[in-house]
Amino acid sequence: MMRRSFLAGTASVAGLAGHRAVAAQGYEVTRTEAEWRAMLTDLEYSVMREEATERAYTSPLNDEKRAGTFLCKGCEQPVYSSETKFDSGTGWPSFTSAIEGGIGTKQDRSFFMTRTECHCSRCGSHLGHIFDDGPEPTGMRHCINGVSMTFAPA
Repeated sequence: MMRRSFLAGTASVAGLAGHRAVAAQGYEVTRTEAEWRAMLTDLEYSVMREEATERAYTSPLNDEKRAGTFLCKGCEQPVYSSETKFDSGTGWPSFTSAIEGGIGTKQDRSFFMTRTECHCSRCGSHLGHIFDDGPEPTGMRHCINGVSMTFAPA
């Protein structure tokens, strides 16, 4: 748990500054920077397009308990099911797995470590990171920024 607290603290402090812009090539849904900025708040843009991190415990989706589907805010693609959501104690919505085909991954070597970054496979919007310290059945923890998603109740 100390590792999670340390990572949460460093991610929320350093992450808000942003560090890389998401490349638009190769995605089904593409928009210009001006179009993204027009449809997203400053925080949403920073997280989804510049791979920043929202502050822990700030997203209402962290407390969402209803049955339904979590959608990418950038293109409304289903990315996570409420059936795989769990309370990780980290302050971000967490899931054991994504909806098949909903996300893509890549290596993230920021903050002096190697992590697995996940993004929407349809528009490239940054969602969060995947760690191997989650519960069964997968043992994985998809730690996702709530500002990157919307929720559709079942």
